[in-house]
Amino acid sequence: MQAIFWTVEEVAQRANQFYDREIRSIVEHGDNIGKMIVIDAETGEYGIDEIGIEPGLKLKQKNPNARLFMMRIGYDAAFGFGGTMERTTE
Repeated sequence: MQAIFWTVEEVAQRANQFYDREIRSIVEHGDNIGKMIVIDAETGEYGIDEIGIEPGLKLKQKNPNARLFMMRIGYDAAFGFGGTMERTTE
């Protein structure tokens, strides 16, 4: 799959569009409030857990060139961009 080059703002905009149009009504309920959601800004695929690491790794496994956006469900305060997600062994 070819890499797509978007600005940070474009990644955020696309992920938020997916969230607002398709994902919010599915995930914003008592059990998920406060958890982290990671959204692939190209496909709209997402994953949820307490800190967002595992869903991000799984999405990157499916598509190494994925442009991921992370945010806290039910809050406007926590969201982030970029970086690398690699599993390390100690």
